[in-house]
Amino acid sequence: MPNLNSVELKTLVPARDFARSKDFYQALGFQMPWSDDQLAYLHHGTCSFLLQNFYVHGQAENFVMHLLVEDVDAWHRHLAKEGIADRFGVRMGELVERPWKMREFVLFDPSEVLWRIAQNIQAR
Repeated sequence: MPNLNSVELKTLVPARDFARSKDFYQALGFQMPWSDDQLAYLHHGTCSFLLQNFYVHGQAENFVMHLLVEDVDAWHRHLAKEGIADRFGVRMGELVERPWKMREFVLFDPSEVLWRIAQNIQAR
């Protein structure tokens, strides 16, 4: 029987300004153990993705990443305190509770990729 076990799934996130996007993600707390002129490997804990030096406006504005965290309030406070939105000229939303039992906020990266940073919440 063949071994069809999966190990990991990564997406390739587009970057309009590759250097600025790398700085942005590192400011968010992502580690970048490897990078060259075209690709960067970024991770935060066990979550990772590849940032690519490639940009198509229509793709980037329809690209969505979802990061599930343990404490979304702490993430929101930290990013606000660090002035990420002003520092990188991006938009960051307020915390909201969604009907699908998540508390989240949105953050756009410098290439307009939408990130939904969320935490599961208990039914009330």
